[in-house]
Order: sequence, then C-alpha cells, then structure tokens
Amino acid sequence: MNAPLFSVREVRLYERDVHLRMPFRFGVVTLTEAPQCFVRVRIELADGRSQWGAAAELLAPKWFDKNEALSNENNFDQLRLALRLAAGAYMDGKARTAFGHFAAHYDEQIEAGATHGLNSLIANYGPAQLDRAILDALFLSVGCSFYDGMRDNLAGIDPTLLGHHVGDLAEFDMPRFLAQLAPADTIAARHTVGLVDVIGGHPGQVGDGLPESLEEAVATYGHRYFKLKVGGNINADLARLIEIAAVLDRAPQPYFVSLDGNEQFNDIAVLFELWRRMQDAPQLQRLVASILFIEQPITRTHALDGDVSALSRVKPVIIDESDDELGAFPRARSLGYAGVSSKCCKGLYKSILNAARCAHWNAEAGAPRCFMTGEDLTTQAGLAVQQDLALVNLIGIRHVERNGHHYVNGMAGLPATEQTMFLTGHPDLYEHKYGAVRLKIRAGQLTVGSLAGPGFASGAYPDWETLKRMA
Repeated sequence: MNAPLFSVREVRLYERDVHLRMPFRFGVVTLTEAPQCFVRVRIELADGRSQWGAAAELLAPKWFDKNEALSNENNFDQLRLALRLAAGAYMDGKARTAFGHFAAHYDEQIEAGATHGLNSLIANYGPAQLDRAILDALFLSVGCSFYDGMRDNLAGIDPTLLGHHVGDLAEFDMPRFLAQLAPADTIAARHTVGLVDVIGGHPGQVGDGLPESLEEAVATYGHRYFKLKVGGNINADLARLIEIAAVLDRAPQPYFVSLDGNEQFNDIAVLFELWRRMQDAPQLQRLVASILFIEQPITRTHALDGDVSALSRVKPVIIDESDDELGAFPRARSLGYAGVSSKCCKGLYKSILNAARCAHWNAEAGAPRCFMTGEDLTTQAGLAVQQDLALVNLIGIRHVERNGHHYVNGMAGLPATEQTMFLTGHPDLYEHKYGAVRLKIRAGQLTVGSLAGPGFASGAYPDWETLKRMA
C-alpha cells in the first residue's frame, strides 16, 4: 500500500493542569506543577473521509529554554506559541503524506519561531505533537497499528524531502530499515533520581502510600535501570552518588546506570575530575562499573564547540538538549559523541531518522558504535506515555527513562470514566491501585503489548469535555 495523501483540516488544542505529588529538581528548576497539552487533529483523505487523531505532552519549563530570566509561565507560553504556529502551518489545505506535512513545514516552523524569539528546540515542539496526532488519525483511518503502519512506511518517510538536513541519508534504504524493525512485548523502566529526591527510608512527606524515596521505589517496582542526575558541584555530586550506591549495591542482580549531567558542566575538564574521583572512591566501584553512558554533561551553548572523544572512550557520551534540529546528531558524532536521545517532545520523525543514521553508520563501521537512548520522565499516564513507549519500542530501545508515575499520582483527579477507559484499553500497561489508575511495573518492566492496537498506541482518549481549550 502506498503512503496515503491527505490534508489537515482542523487542529484543536487543549490543556489540563498536572500537579506533582513531590517536587522534582532537574537543571535549574524544581518542578511542582505544569500544564499538559492535548492535541486533536482532523485529517481528510482523498476519498473524502475524515478521521480524528490525538496526542498529549507536558509543557515542561526550563528544559527547552533554560533562561532563568524567564518564568515557568513564560516557558509554557513559548510552547503554546509553537503549537499554534504549527497548527496554522499544517492547515494549508494541501494533500501530502504524513511525513510530507512534516517536511514541508520544517524550515518554515523554525523560521517562524525565530521571529518570535523561540529557539529551534521550542519551535519543533509544535510539529512534534501534531505529527503524532496525524499518525494516530492516519492509522485509524486504515485500521492498522502504529508498528505495522510504520514498518509498511504508510507515513511516507522519505529523507530526500528534507534536502540538506538529512543529506547523509539520501541513498539510505529507508523502507528496508523500517520493515526490519521488531518491537518487543516489554520495556524496562529506567528510574530517575532527581537532585532533591530522598534516597533512603520513608520521609513521610506525601503519605499517599506510594514510594517516596529511591529505596522504596526499588522495593516497590523492582527497577534495575537508573538515571542519576548530577549538578556540577563535584563534592556534592560525589557525596550523593555514594549515598545512592549504598542503596543500589544491595541488589544481588546486576543493575545499570546512566549519568545525566543536565548541562551543569561548563567544560569537560570538570566532568573528568568528577569521573576521576568517582573511580577513586571505594564505595562507588560497582556503580561506576554499571554506568552505560553519560548524558549531555556540557551546557548546550558549548556542547558542540569541542571534541569529547577522550571522555567517550571512557564512557559513551550522548546529546539531549543539544539535539535541537535534524543536523545536530551528525555534528555531535563528528565531535566524539556516541549517541542521541529519543523524545516524543522533540519529534518522532527525528527519532526515526536518527535511528536510521545509527543503523547506517554502524553498518559502515562494522560495529555498534552509535546508539539511541530513551529519555523522557515527564510523560504522563495516558496518550503521552503510550505514544512515547511505542516509539522507543519501534526503534529497538529496550529501557527508557520513565518517572511520571513516581512524581505524579497516576490518573488521580481525572474523571473515573476516563481512568476506566484507559485501564480497559491497556490492561497490561495500567492497574487500579492506591485509589487511581496508574502504570503497572513488575520486576522493573512495563508490558506494552496493548500498544499494538489500531491508531498510534491510542486504545483510549481523554474526556475532551473536561479539558480546557488552549487560549
């Protein structure tokens, strides 16, 4: 079946407030609440049929733009503007493939964002959400799953439509790459330890029966993968890592760690000093040996200024915040970075193109030197977490950062009928426990078989009448 052509006829934007059950600190912000956006898109196919699709994503402050002069509300407004710009661009009445809509407006969206002071990471947030809702509508219209639709390339992914942005893939056999993707039935949930998270014991700050410390999370969910935030202060980071290791080392089975610098280091020399002291600390021997990779340690303004090959030879280094446009990963690779993150908030097509790059480069090298990781803790129970899980599963990532269930009390506060619909639609992924529907994690694993239903991992939808329209 050829990739269907269709036009985008309607875009509706909604919001719902999300309140964290405990504060989470990453980088320069301690988050306690934020809105979640919901996108509904109606496409019209060549035969006149219409179909709605949807997506959801948190409006996260101080990640897309870490300018401390901006308030959290300023950051929310930046992301809202990116959504509105994308909605206006996509509703141009022209019939294209799903990927064709993305490619046609890629440069336009970044340029429009720049005129409003939005960096490329923020500007791309708008299309990232519309593209997911469009795919949901497309796959529902033909009655197939996200996995089958992508493997058959019903999205029409064609790197040549993006010209020089992905010129390195101009001769790459994209249909063959997509056809060979093999999603799994389970994915490991990688637990993030924030900079103000309690490590041991039960602090009793929340009192809702759910885990509050790292120690309790491990006991409750059985995690074996962990993401540890470091803040750039060597002495404080070292002391905190020793405290964390004391908990993780109790596990008889192996555990695996990623180290997230969150742009907290101005140059690589400081990180090397932290690494040297970690290696010298007897309490950290097992933890150091368990580290898989280091994530975006250097601030984005300097991350791609110098070569990091020396550090990558010790532990692979990936970019995250520096992945602001389609050419970022190749530039980073030329400087010694080994990988890049996948996040639905940055765009699913970017993830798929970067996964193709990894396959292409590794085939040329004859060794698995480049890789992708799953990084997104802000995904909330519902469409956001489902679609992000389906994306990383499609491209073969077998463990993914997943902490929305830890900082937010599942679907508590949502209409009971909506909770029931998601539980019914995805009984392997959710459970009703502690008074609400929430992610079901057993032995550190998420079971995701139900994401293979029709549409883009959308076995249920929000109660649209309870959401407020985005201004």
